[in-house]
Amino acid sequence: LARFYGLDISYTADECRIEFDLHEFMLNPQGGIHGGVTAFVLDVSMGHLLHRTSGPGATLEMKVQYLNTARTGRMVCTARFIRHGRSISFLRAELVDQNGELVAWATSTWKSLKPKTA
Repeated sequence: LARFYGLDISYTADECRIEFDLHEFMLNPQGGIHGGVTAFVLDVSMGHLLHRTSGPGATLEMKVQYLNTARTGRMVCTARFIRHGRSISFLRAELVDQNGELVAWATSTWKSLKPKTA
């Protein structure tokens, strides 16, 4: 899905940043970014950050707050840890539009998964 949506994923020491262009297929019938697309990108950013820092994980819960809409342009999503534990971690992500206006943010709880042994 990340390739289909054209997500450009990058990292710093403590962040995951996703950039993508808003396309017509990502819009709801009212012409703004679809809530499902917003939730998807927020979730991906937090999951990628966890995976990069401590391995695979699973979302236990996620809350999204929609504050604004975007209709066109380049979107930027940034994820950070609130608390990074050995088995349970708490993360936060923000999605902003091309003008830096906050569109939505999410908090989530993740469980780190142990790699399966053969």
